[in-house]
Amino acid sequence: MPGSITMTYKTRLKQRDQIAEGTMAFHFEKPSGFVFKAGQTADITLINPPETDAEGNIRTFSIASSPQEEQLMFATRMRDTAFKRVLRNLHLDSEVQIDGPMGSFTLHNNVAKAAVFLAGGIGVTPFSSIIRQAAQEKLRHKLYLFYSNRRPEDACFVDLLSEAAGQNPNFHLIATMTEMSKSRREWKGETGVINKEMLAKHLSRLQGPIYFVAGPPAMVAAMRRTLTEAGVDKDDIRTEGFAGY
Repeated sequence: MPGSITMTYKTRLKQRDQIAEGTMAFHFEKPSGFVFKAGQTADITLINPPETDAEGNIRTFSIASSPQEEQLMFATRMRDTAFKRVLRNLHLDSEVQIDGPMGSFTLHNNVAKAAVFLAGGIGVTPFSSIIRQAAQEKLRHKLYLFYSNRRPEDACFVDLLSEAAGQNPNFHLIATMTEMSKSRREWKGETGVINKEMLAKHLSRLQGPIYFVAGPPAMVAAMRRTLTEAGVDKDDIRTEGFAGY
């Protein structure tokens, strides 16, 4: 199966962008032979970094780009750690090690079952990959992304995801903000946390879809409780916690 064998590669940083307050995207050359499935992860290892700390020189990131794209994109919150400081200041064309791909947080094959993605903050990255691939390959799955952030300033990929929703009639974006009182921007979308009422407002039926939940561990646990209490079969809930990123 493509993307099922984990291997070690060397690659080079080609571009970096700030994509939200405190969040950056890093674009690397896709190594020859690196094949992955949308939603999978890879480990990035810094090579001879100028500083390190107790958290080490390796991080696991979801791949935010689609398998068809020429570069591998990773997005991360920029905490004040040695790894993040080195990554932020890495010269373009600097080499890093990538191990991967890994994980099974990937879109199911049965197009008759909708996919509902529940994302908190940087937990949107695996869904970015899946949604990009769905548009490029014209997949027939019905896709719904409920994407929660504190403020618009904190939300990465919202413009790109809105664009994707306009281009793919099978994809629906429901973005929501939980702390608009702290924002300087206008927001016309949903507000408040993702809950049963918000899901029911946008989904014809809560039982039936496959749910994918990614974000901070507390958010993932809350979403699992919400779905279980709504009668969703536990076999239809898949989760990925993003701790310490």
